[in-house]
Amino acid sequence: MLAGVFALVAMLAAGPALASKYAAIVMDARTGEVLHHEDADATRFPASLTKMMTLYLAFEALDAGRIKLDQALPVSQHAQSMPATKLGLRAGSTLRVEQAILALVTKSANDAAVVLAEALGDSETRFAEMMTRKARQLGMNATVFRNASGLPNTAQVTTARDMAVLSRALIADHPKYYSYFGRRSFTYGGKQLHSHNRLMSRYDGMDGIKTGYINASGFNLAASAVRDGRRLIAVVLGGPSTAWRDNRVASLLDDGFGRRAPVRDIPALVASLPSSRSAPVPDAKPTPPGGAAKAATVQAVVAGAPVPDKKPATLAAGTAPRAAAAKPGAVPAAARAGAGDVWGVQVGAFSNRASSQQALTRASQKLPQLLADAEKTITAVPTSRGTVYRARLLGFDEKDARSICERLQRAGQRCMPVAPSEGT
Repeated sequence: MLAGVFALVAMLAAGPALASKYAAIVMDARTGEVLHHEDADATRFPASLTKMMTLYLAFEALDAGRIKLDQALPVSQHAQSMPATKLGLRAGSTLRVEQAILALVTKSANDAAVVLAEALGDSETRFAEMMTRKARQLGMNATVFRNASGLPNTAQVTTARDMAVLSRALIADHPKYYSYFGRRSFTYGGKQLHSHNRLMSRYDGMDGIKTGYINASGFNLAASAVRDGRRLIAVVLGGPSTAWRDNRVASLLDDGFGRRAPVRDIPALVASLPSSRSAPVPDAKPTPPGGAAKAATVQAVVAGAPVPDKKPATLAAGTAPRAAAAKPGAVPAAARAGAGDVWGVQVGAFSNRASSQQALTRASQKLPQLLADAEKTITAVPTSRGTVYRARLLGFDEKDARSICERLQRAGQRCMPVAPSEGT
């Protein structure tokens, strides 16, 4: 009886302290508009949300060519010494970059985080300095990193707002890698390792991002979900349990998605999210020609394009071969031969069929020779706000779809490439 009484007293005493860890924010991924906040600027411990910045810098290194997905990275004694959760890596062995990425997004492996940190920064300490500098560049002014994993360190702190800023930056700056966060499992050493983000399997539209927990932080989750072409980011820090945290995130997202603008004509959005996370992105902002492919990928992610459980589409092998005699931007017959390889170019998504038809006509007039053989489609897509009509030109391989979209953008027509997996 005495033991039970003492346990009850301990639980009651811990309640206020645990509650004081709570902080939350909900943000629109496209505009940066804050829909909800509670102690969003209060200092908290990030725990394994730290690995989001580790991954941000890894994606940056991949884009710069400093590392490659199939590159084998050495495992040090320091990496081996990391406490669980981990893969159980041995000093002297190697881990491929893509394996490390998947180990972080699913199992939240601390040893894999150190492998990446040492490969990119020579030492984990130096890498943590790189992480903090990048945080400042992104506008995360209250965040300090001391390690790559999120293991306890009293000097490693953040806020819910800063974690939302980082979540948005991952989508905006590295859209072609974002699909990694949607992975439900990862096989390593003959074992299937499942994602710690259990909410992803039961919340409609959720495709990431990262969980975290240490005693000092409580249960953390940075989440992102899409409904009807709108992406929201929700961050909850300091939950008293995984179930409470997950339910709270789901509730906050439900509330956020309930705040909808009235139905209107929806142009094909291609503008990239800005470096300053506080400024909204106007729909009509033109995209620089050199950034068209990335901007289109950003828009696809923000608007909820399907996230495959595999490598990002831009990295995957097996796209349709181009005809040997095809001219740049031409529609190759080989690309149309297999429906599974056919890419498209979306030139608009509107609330009525007539507007979609007009968009197809305008696009065809801008590049009459290149688009003469393209299949013009209008697809009705039911949403909670009514039917949206998507206008697409089909019959390309990936390279031609991106090239044609860039040419259309230079001619003043907004568009975005559409992968085969995104359907019609």
